[in-house]
Amino acid sequence: MGGIVTARQLAEGAVLREARPGDEDGILALIHALAVYEREPDAVANTPEMLAATLFGAEPRAFAHVVEREGRIVGIAIWFLTYSTWTGRHGIWLEDLYVDEAERGAGHGTALMRALAAVCVERGYARFEWTVLDWNAPSIAFYRSLGAEPMDEWTTQRLSGDALAALAAATA
Repeated sequence: MGGIVTARQLAEGAVLREARPGDEDGILALIHALAVYEREPDAVANTPEMLAATLFGAEPRAFAHVVEREGRIVGIAIWFLTYSTWTGRHGIWLEDLYVDEAERGAGHGTALMRALAAVCVERGYARFEWTVLDWNAPSIAFYRSLGAEPMDEWTTQRLSGDALAALAAATA
């Protein structure tokens, strides 16, 4: 279900490819680095085993592309499918995009975004969407440089923890 059948060579000997079994530790390390960057260092409950089941299980519901350099995962794009009732077509929701700080500036983030845009175009998907924290000016500038437009009229809503359990348990 990924999108890139073959690996693509990038600058400085890096390779962009679909994630594969064995990448879980490298992917998780970058998820942790992203959590630190987003000021939530203790928020990650994910494990290599959970990633393996999610990305490589019998019926994957999430997918990942990685940038690997010298045997190490240095960039990730983790995504899943969405569906628009208005367009009647699927889209991609980018859950996480992260490039190791030491690897930034080599075009890896742009390459990951281009790869997912290509998946959208190849499959006829209508949208490629994600969220970005309001204070994350470098990422906002990066996304604008790619042609992304803010959806200012939309506010993300979330139910989790006790509120999620309470709604699920509520009776009519």
